[in-house]
Amino acid sequence: MNMYEIDAMKQVLDSMETAVKLRSQAKAERRAEEAERAKRDFQEKLMLAAATKTELDSMASGVKGAQDAVQRDQLVGLMMASSVL
Repeated sequence: MNMYEIDAMKQVLDSMETAVKLRSQAKAERRAEEAERAKRDFQEKLMLAAATKTELDSMASGVKGAQDAVQRDQLVGLMMASSVL
């Protein structure tokens, strides 16, 4: 094997090494992008869940207020009925 063949083989090996490094870097970048996308999706779902919880809490508060008003009205009605007797 002469020097020219050795140099040619070295260039081929260097090219292959560079290709492997670039492929590995591209995969790492894709994984990082996917992780970032998953993080954003998760945060969006958390915000939606928080908004839904707030809405449900508001609805529950409204129902509780209505129940309290009914009980108050019933109590006032009973007090008025007992004062009439």
